[in-house]
Amino acid sequence: MSEKKVTGKIFDLNLFKRLLTYIKNYKVAFYISVISVFLLALSAIVRPILLKQIIDQYITHKIADKLLIYSLIMFGVLVLEIIFQFFFIYFANFLGQNIIKDIRIQLFEHITKFKMNYFNNTAVGKIVTRVVSDIETIASVFGQGLFIIISDLLKMLVVAIVMLFINWKLALITFIALPILIYATRVFQKAMKSAFQEVRTEVSNLNSFVQERLTGMKILQLFSREKIEYNRFKDINERHKKAWIKTVWYNSIFFPIAEVVPSIVLGFVVWYGGSEILSLRDTSAGEVISFIMMNQMLFRPLRQIADKFNTLQMGMVAADRVFKIIDNNQLETQNLIPKFQGKTQNLNKLNGNIIFNNVHFSYIEGEEILKGISFKVKKGETIAIVGATGAGKSTIINLLNRFYTIDSGKITIDNTTIDSYNLNNLRKQIAIVLQDVFLFSDTIYNNITLNNSKITLTEVQDAAKKIGIHDFIMSLPKNYQYNVKERGIMLSSGQRQLIAFLRAYVSKPSILILDEATSSIDSPSELLIQKATKLITKNRTSIIIAHRLATIKNADMIIVMEKGKIAEKGSHKELLKNKNVYSDLYEMQFENISKNK
Repeated sequence: MSEKKVTGKIFDLNLFKRLLTYIKNYKVAFYISVISVFLLALSAIVRPILLKQIIDQYITHKIADKLLIYSLIMFGVLVLEIIFQFFFIYFANFLGQNIIKDIRIQLFEHITKFKMNYFNNTAVGKIVTRVVSDIETIASVFGQGLFIIISDLLKMLVVAIVMLFINWKLALITFIALPILIYATRVFQKAMKSAFQEVRTEVSNLNSFVQERLTGMKILQLFSREKIEYNRFKDINERHKKAWIKTVWYNSIFFPIAEVVPSIVLGFVVWYGGSEILSLRDTSAGEVISFIMMNQMLFRPLRQIADKFNTLQMGMVAADRVFKIIDNNQLETQNLIPKFQGKTQNLNKLNGNIIFNNVHFSYIEGEEILKGISFKVKKGETIAIVGATGAGKSTIINLLNRFYTIDSGKITIDNTTIDSYNLNNLRKQIAIVLQDVFLFSDTIYNNITLNNSKITLTEVQDAAKKIGIHDFIMSLPKNYQYNVKERGIMLSSGQRQLIAFLRAYVSKPSILILDEATSSIDSPSELLIQKATKLITKNRTSIIIAHRLATIKNADMIIVMEKGKIAEKGSHKELLKNKNVYSDLYEMQFENISKNK
């Protein structure tokens, strides 16, 4: 997946507006957060005003009773600030978490509609980064970025107005630092945007690398690749560290400046104010002390804005990457399964009459995999497809399931083009048993039903008894509730294959596809699988892609593929008589079996 280049903009307003559209379902939380922000800004300035009043009116003139009253008022204001802060923190984060929940659901639903081509060309680790960590970062836009920035800006505005009202000369001295800090903040934010883009890219690369190596750990260890992969990981981790160090470098420059400049200005305020007091001019002690407090209230938010803007920018970078998957036009054209332009047909049951008519297909433009394939399968027939690796066998079943879109030609089921069917309805009518069976980290029962509540445990048990694997399942701890762990690691390859057959059987498909489902299976499992194959293909349109030709002798028709074309087709006996590609393949396998014996 290509990464979006940094545009140079400090803040992408259109992207921000896109994020704000998700607020509509949580308006109450949004309004409470906004009101809390305003109240926080207003209540914060009350304390320095009260402090000035206490010093100038009551401490200076030694009025004790009023001093106690105003001190209690200050305490009350502080309590109100705590209450407003509570409402702000809770509802801002409540809003953020609900928004990312909605975005994550939308993203996941969108990803499930991509064609296989997208997943073939995109590392799993990068997709996981988008769905998990990138979306989690978006929450900080609301919980730690947007509202805090608004609160700080409001606080600075109110403080500046109050400063001018109390003592315009001291205010102007204080304001000298503002242009310097604003310019430094702008430069800092622009640099940090580029740095954060680099950080997110390296996080994605790191996730992708780790995910692949953990998945392929067995291969890594079998071929003694530990040292090599360790060094590669060190390189990727080093790039990740350098990306973060760049952000640390910018922070280490900006924040000392943001601390020193206000301190220098504060020194000038104290010096000038003190001089005014000693000269018995208009400036009072209460004004100087309130300015000392307001100095922090003016400049600390500016430093926080820079920090929170970093958080906001990280959220915006993450949002940009997530929305790129959700609505990028190029992705929709190349990777999304196209919607049928006419009226899609819902179906309850297919008969299973399949026709491929002059079908051409290529994964990469200009490199055809299928070169004008044509064949028919009648209802209830079993056909087998054989041929060398890369001949196009598996591509045929991928097209039948609409994982990819054909370049030209036509594929119909029951005299209706497959694009005319509702995609979910179509796939519910087709069951596939693959050579590499994928089982989820879940119970055997859930792996068989795929959490389809309409398939009862009794139905599964009855089907398992017919196939002959009920006793095996019952021998496991918790039997049908046994957790097979990630990718079914707790079961042998043969046992996983039998679970896949049972999964296909209970779904009651109109069309059954077995893609090399009997290869790499031990002898005891093979006998059960042969029994299962005979059972689930009975009276059902079936397509078997097989490497072992002995397993397809009884197929109604055998199609022999060679370099993307149909070399020949016919029954087992007819093809042996032809003395062509099939007979050569059969004799080669027969000789190998004889030699092994």
